Amino acid sequence: MFWLTMFICFICSIIITPLVKKLALKLNVTDLPNKRKVHQHVMPLMGGLAIYISFMVGFLILTPTDIHYSVSWILLGGLIIIITGILDDKFELSPKLKLLGQLLAAIAVIMGGIEIDFINLPFGGKLEFGIFAIPFTIIWIVGVTNAINFLDGLDGLAAGVCSIALITISGMAVLMGNFFAATLGAILLASTLGFLIYNFHPAKIFMGDTGSLFLGYMISVLSLLGFKNIAFISLVIPVIILGVPLSDTFFAMVRRFSNKQPISTADKSHLHHCLLRMGFSHRQTVLIIYAIATMFGLAAIIFSMSTMWGSIILVTVLLLAIEIFVESIELAGENYKPLLKIMKPKRSSE
Repeated sequence: MFWLTMFICFICSIIITPLVKKLALKLNVTDLPNKRKVHQHVMPLMGGLAIYISFMVGFLILTPTDIHYSVSWILLGGLIIIITGILDDKFELSPKLKLLGQLLAAIAVIMGGIEIDFINLPFGGKLEFGIFAIPFTIIWIVGVTNAINFLDGLDGLAAGVCSIALITISGMAVLMGNFFAATLGAILLASTLGFLIYNFHPAKIFMGDTGSLFLGYMISVLSLLGFKNIAFISLVIPVIILGVPLSDTFFAMVRRFSNKQPISTADKSHLHHCLLRMGFSHRQTVLIIYAIATMFGLAAIIFSMSTMWGSIILVTVLLLAIEIFVESIELAGENYKPLLKIMKPKRSSE
């Protein structure tokens, strides 16, 4: 029944996406080209609605009669996010209104009893978050949601990276015996892959904020379901899995801070923009980022199987590799190269 449901979600997404495309064009929910964007033609938005509908079809098929009430709150949060995304695709909401929708969705998750209350420290003991459990959980949900939203800049980029993250999260959830999180991740994966057929370069439809916000929201919640209240060292696992969008978002903040710009300021200096400037084609850029996301996923799996000191070494190497890569492609700005400047050999004066 599980594999059949995944197949149904995949087929539903393939069938529904063209219908959503027609609806988007009829309602004039489109993305116009401009100097900041890569595409050159008017593109229909709101493709994430097809992912959402297909996911809900799979969810209704697999829903047990004794399902925990917290799932209702997760679905409510998802509905809030979808409505926020549709409104943003149509009317271009202000950053404050967009954030409000994300906060309401995060609060819905917390109302369902899903939050990070504590973590077990690596050298013994427990760190209780207490009153900070709720803000910590909200920051995680909103942060991941926005990270995926920022990543959605090329045909098939966000959908592909999210698919890789969902494969990793679902696979690790199975290893941990959390079949509920694995099931939700699997049907969301199937729904996203069906949409990706139309979204890969050259795209026929964009997922828009309807899709990127929903995928970001669901991935943040799935990582909470799979990795909450666990050892400190394991808390790093979802961060590694989401290494591409989180690092891109982090260095975008560094870039804007150094340029004294608001964090919400849009620019053409994200990871995909940097790779395009280096001469890679649209498709090559997307495939390179897929490969990076896959390496992060494999690193997360290796990380989960390592000893504590092995995990610390892996994270250290990973952070150094990210920093060198970021400085090499000038992701944080052309003047941000602290590590490369140290590594660059000094010429001896004659």
